[in-house]
Amino acid sequence: MKKIFLSIIIALSSTCAFSQSDFRSWAQTPPMGWNSWDCYGPTVEEHEVKANADYMAKHLKKYGWEYVVVDIRWYVENDKAGGYNEKDPRFVLDEYGRYQPAVNRFPSAADNKGFKPLADYVHSKGLKFGIHLMRGIPKEAVARKLPIKGTSVTADKVYSTELLCRWLKDNLTVTEQTGGQEYYNSIMELYASWGVDFLKIDDLSSPYHKSEIEMIRKAIDRTGRAMVLSTSPGETPASEAKHVSTHANMWRMVGDVWDVWRDLPHLMKVAQEWYPYIAPGTWPDCDMIPLGRIAIRGERGEDRMTRLTEEEQYSLMTFFTILRSPLMFGGDLPSNDKFTLSLLTNKDVLKMHRESSEVRQVFQKDGKVAITSRNSKTGEVYLAIFNLNDKDNQTISVDFGELGITGSHSFTDMWSGKKTGNYENKFSQTLSPHASKLYKIKKS
Repeated sequence: MKKIFLSIIIALSSTCAFSQSDFRSWAQTPPMGWNSWDCYGPTVEEHEVKANADYMAKHLKKYGWEYVVVDIRWYVENDKAGGYNEKDPRFVLDEYGRYQPAVNRFPSAADNKGFKPLADYVHSKGLKFGIHLMRGIPKEAVARKLPIKGTSVTADKVYSTELLCRWLKDNLTVTEQTGGQEYYNSIMELYASWGVDFLKIDDLSSPYHKSEIEMIRKAIDRTGRAMVLSTSPGETPASEAKHVSTHANMWRMVGDVWDVWRDLPHLMKVAQEWYPYIAPGTWPDCDMIPLGRIAIRGERGEDRMTRLTEEEQYSLMTFFTILRSPLMFGGDLPSNDKFTLSLLTNKDVLKMHRESSEVRQVFQKDGKVAITSRNSKTGEVYLAIFNLNDKDNQTISVDFGELGITGSHSFTDMWSGKKTGNYENKFSQTLSPHASKLYKIKKS
């Protein structure tokens, strides 16, 4: 009898411990997927989400791409392209003050089904489903004094006007007083019931909202469902590195990255503080990949193919992959051309992204950058070099000692698959402005 009782106690303890020690297992490799923001802003519709899921299942799933994420304001019936409707937005909420998909944009959500039918569709393709939400509790729920599920508390008792979002006024800060945790519990319970696998939660990182991040972590773990947590946007303060890496699977290092060159050098500069925190289950995040066809109804600029040159696109993808950032493609997938698709399906590059370790910067000086990592399974060493200068060609040299290797080694260009040659003790290459190279290095 004592053995049976002890077994029950152990089982219960195991169930209750579905928490910080486990959430890392949900993202042992950097998450890869598609997000609707760069191409559709706050206006994406169900048929567009399905079209991107269909493309991913057909062309990208076998390469490791799996998340399909509906970005901001899926609960607004009358939002607009190129910004937000903040004058007279029509929010959709349930009786507990929880946002619901706008049925005029997501018809399958009718009859209180929420996102479950859409999540089921994505899952039927062998993919995973994600959504965006804003930190906090809806202003409308507070104004209507809607009850918080499972409590006798109403929404007007759990909010604060401190540290409100600077760029979107939909929500109010959730406090730690009675009802605050329960509100987060209620929305995570709802999302879990829909089959959500990925949560991008905005306005958490800059400024850093420690208490709400902790409430969100508890609420996710309480559901018992593996929902990857992405905090957004940056810049996440490096002083909070230990905290964020014990509560989130990924966190933004910078603000939004768009198809302008200046965003990449800034990102590389900020990333210097985050190399020690690149680890299975917890990933510093470069932001979405602004390539392919973007801004169809997006926030910045007109409908276009990315403004980055091909060299600049290689540089962006080289940095994102050697850093082992999560890869969330921002362009409309069905609109991809062959070149864009080639950037997303290079087997060698994605193997490096998936399997490498010991990512570190060799140097970043005078517009010259070198980053290295290694594959412990194969013994291969990887090297990425960049010329961030705007005008002049630059010769970038790396001593083998800086890569932890000695003797003669062969260098293979990972994007083209062509062998560059054999080198001993030192490697040099001249790059044009904004160009990069990514190499796989083996002992020869």
